[in-house]
Parts: sequence; structure tokens; C-alpha cells
Amino acid sequence: MKSPLVWKTLKISPALLGLSLFVTSNAYAAVPNQTATNESTVKLNNPLSEMSVEIDSLQIASDVSPGLSPTNTTADPNRELLEQIQRYSGENNTESLDQVTSVGQLRDVSPGDWAYEALRSLVERYGCIAGYPDGTYRGNRALTRYEFAAGLNSCLQQIERLMVGDTPDGTELETLRRLIQEFEAELATLGARVDNLEGRVAFLEDNQFSTTTKLRGEVIFNLGSAFGDEKADNSGEDIEDNITLSHRTRLNFDTSFTGEDRLRVRLQAGNTPEFDEATGTEMARLGFEAASNNDVEVNDLYYRFPLGDNIRLLVGANGFDFNDIAEIHNPILESSGTGALNRFNRRNPFVFRNNAEQGVGANIQFSDFLSLDLAYLTGESNSPADKDGLFDGDFTAISQLNLALGEKLDLGFAFGYSYYPGEDVNLSGSTGSPRAKEPFGEIATSALRFGIQGSWRLTPTINLAGWGGYIDAEAEAGAREGDNADLWTWVANVSFLDLGKEGAALSIMGGMPPKLTNVDGGDEDEDTSFLIEAQYQYPITDNILITPGAYVILNPNHDDGNDNIWVGTIRTTFSF
Repeated sequence: MKSPLVWKTLKISPALLGLSLFVTSNAYAAVPNQTATNESTVKLNNPLSEMSVEIDSLQIASDVSPGLSPTNTTADPNRELLEQIQRYSGENNTESLDQVTSVGQLRDVSPGDWAYEALRSLVERYGCIAGYPDGTYRGNRALTRYEFAAGLNSCLQQIERLMVGDTPDGTELETLRRLIQEFEAELATLGARVDNLEGRVAFLEDNQFSTTTKLRGEVIFNLGSAFGDEKADNSGEDIEDNITLSHRTRLNFDTSFTGEDRLRVRLQAGNTPEFDEATGTEMARLGFEAASNNDVEVNDLYYRFPLGDNIRLLVGANGFDFNDIAEIHNPILESSGTGALNRFNRRNPFVFRNNAEQGVGANIQFSDFLSLDLAYLTGESNSPADKDGLFDGDFTAISQLNLALGEKLDLGFAFGYSYYPGEDVNLSGSTGSPRAKEPFGEIATSALRFGIQGSWRLTPTINLAGWGGYIDAEAEAGAREGDNADLWTWVANVSFLDLGKEGAALSIMGGMPPKLTNVDGGDEDEDTSFLIEAQYQYPITDNILITPGAYVILNPNHDDGNDNIWVGTIRTTFSF
């Protein structure tokens, strides 16, 4: 009769064979993140004998721990390598594996799965399979070579536990050698496949754009025109209503030096029409303007990096505003390339349009449900002239508290303070009436900013969003020093998702552009403008989106004496 050791070994062999077959069937899907190093050998030493199980041709990538580098030489490299694998399998992070004792603990594995019986055997009989902390197995996910090493190590440790207390004789050793030979063919096949993958990865790395920088691009072709009678600027001129064909082109270079930071450099060129000049009101501006006459310019430049686990800092040197820092809470319509067609409908102008170009900011994550956005922003910090610079020119200090009420409702509460020394006063973010832009003219002005914005996924295919804003402005110099004024704005929108096609969206939105009221010693906006937009986002492919739509401005510039103005457009967005 066989000794207990042989029987225990024979009992474990199906677990090892099953693991090897599982790894072989998934080897093609696992591509290492960086170039693999030279071949290594892993040995498992039985503490009760001189027997060793040797696995050849197992290559370990060097992208996790410096201890796995080929330059690391120690007195016992095989033992250190095994310790590295054991440490990897026990790492305490969100993707670490937890041993399960029943296949029923894996919520994404069902009896109807083709590998269910194999998994049940490996889990319940041999204890060689682990799941993720969220209770899933992720059987269709690509298997990394580290995960293979950790799983194989677990099975080998199981053999060691069964062998404790038994001393193998010659017959048992022969049985073990025969089992080792059965694995040689599987591991040789795995090694050949990994070698092939390494060659392909090496080719891609040799021909890639950059090891640290990703290039993303967006091109917009736009066919559009404004319609109506007279301009809204009391000039008596007719609206410039010729049909236009224009473009906006962006190239984003996103660079990471540590894997957790990002340096954004955006190049932009375009020739989209300035509908505010064509219609006499800034309410008519497009949400994707790029009126640079095709000159290439640096449109966005900032660097963000983590400070600990819950804080992220940002520094912006050009084209930097609060929307680069804070959550906008308008997920379907906030993007300039794929969101609202009108500038006003994209985001709350009292919070996210502060006439800024440079600044610093921070995101603080208190929990999964509570976060805080902070920023100090300036418009002319690059200029050393009087009433310019980082602290002597216009500035905005602003914050937003974000609440995530479950998975469907998000809210943001914003408060800020702005000061303009008399030049480039712009309280409306160039989305409202001329009076709302400069309540007291070109004199020093301060403003307390308040805003609330939110998004609610009412059903899986219906999303509601909107915002409201208020500014308390005060004149800080001249004959009107001490005068106060109030500014108001609001928007509401609804989007019907996957309408007609997966990824499509029909959106309807409307609101009141920034309006000036209750002005001390000056004129206010006596009437009320309303801006209504309807659009349909239709994806042709994953990279081409066509958005036909139109918007109308009722009582432009908050003056019911002005004729209504219409803007129609067909925007085609190419992303790559």
C-alpha cells in the first residue's frame, strides 16, 4: 500500500493540474505592464527532506517591487523571489485576493458556468482559489503573471502542509517526480506563450508615442447659423445670418511621472464663429468657441498631484479655471465637445466662470460621500504691471462642498469671493446681459458668489440636472463706492439616455442667463431673458458623435424690445 504522503500528494495533484490548465487557457490575455526581465527559477523546499520542486521558465515582471529586479543579487535569490510572491499575494489594497472556502461566496460564479465544477473542486477540496474583496471571482478578466505565481504558490503550500509529519521513501519520490513531469509540458507551453507576448510588448514599447505621455485628440466640425431680425445691441443692424462651416481642433498631452499625477498640455486651434458679434448678445455664444483664426495656442496648462491618500493639489499656468478643479454636477451636458451647444447651458457661470487664467486648487476627499474643492484663481498673474500679478490684480477665492447622496443624487454647494481692480470686470462669465457683466462699469468691484448645482439619475435612462446662482456685488471705488447690486441665474435640464441607440441622448434645457437686479444708483435689467435649447446626441461609432440641435433666446439681453434670436447647429465630434 501507498504511504499517506503519496495519497495526499495524489489528492493535491488535480488542484495543481487545474491551476496550470487555467493559466494556460488565459495566457494570451495577460500582457505585463512593462518589459519582463530575465528568466528566474522558483523552488519550494520541503523542510523534512532535500527534495525540491523546480519550475523552469517562469518569468517575473519587475514593475511592482525593486526586489524582483534582475540586478538584485542575494545569497538565496530563489527564496527571496518566493517571499516576494507571497508578499504580493497578501498585499492589503483594494485589489488584494481573499481566500474563500465555498464557491457560493463568489457572487459572479453560477452553476451554469462551464468551469463551475472545476472551481468548486479547487475552492472546497483544495483551498487553492481566492476571490476579490467585493465577493467576485472575475473569471473573464485577464490573468497576470503575478496572480498566477501567487495562486501556484498557494497550492504548493498546500502540498507542504499535507507532507508535514511524513517522510517520503523512494517509491513516493518517484511518484512525485512523475507528477512534476506532468507539469513540465504545461509550463513549457505557458513559457512559449509568455515569450511571444513579451516580444509583442517589446515591439509596442519600441514604437510607442511616449513612455510617460498619452496623446488624446478631439476635432469638431460645425455647420451652424444664427437667425432673427435685428441685433440685440440697439445698433439697428440686421443679424449676420449666413450659414457657416467651422472647426475646433484640440490635442491633449497628458503626462504622468509617478502614475498618480498628471501634467496636462492642450494645444488648440479653430475658426468657430463668434455669434455674440453676429447677434449683439453674449447669450448666443457657442459652448465650443475657438475664434483664434486657426492660430495654434496653449489652451490649457496645469499639473495635479496627490498629497497623501485624500488630497489632490493642482497648479495651473494658463486657461485654468474652477471647472478644472471642481465637480460641475452636469454630467451629460458639461463637455464643450459633446455637451450643451450653448455656452451658458454647460455650467453655472457664477461658480465656474471667473475670468481666471492661472491659479492653485485642491480636492479633499473626506469620505465616499463628502468632498471639498478649493481654489485661488487670477486673471493676470503673469503680468508684473500695476493692478496685475498674483495678488494685486483680479482674483477669486472659491470653494465647493460636494455631497453624494447614494449612487443617483449628487449636490454641490459653492461659495466664493471675487475682486476686480477696475479692469476686465466680468461677473456673468460672458453669458448674460451687459449690465450683469459690469454692474457699476469699469470701476473696482467685489462680489460674493453663491451657487448650488446638482444631478439626479431619476431612472437608468433619465437624468435631471440644474443649478441656481446669486451674486452680491459692491462698488469699491469712485463716486459709486458702496453701491450694491444683485445678480441671479438658473438652469434646469433633462436628458433621455439610450434613446434610439445605445449611447444616444435627447436633452432639453432652459433657464435664465445672468440678470442684474436691485442696483443702487444705476439701471437694472427690467425684463427677463430665457434661453431654451434642444439637442440630440447620436453616436455613429465609439469615436464619432453627431449632435444636431438649436437654441432660442427670448427677450435677448433681458430686454423685451429685442427680437428673439435663434441659433441652429449640427456639431460632429471626432475623438481619438
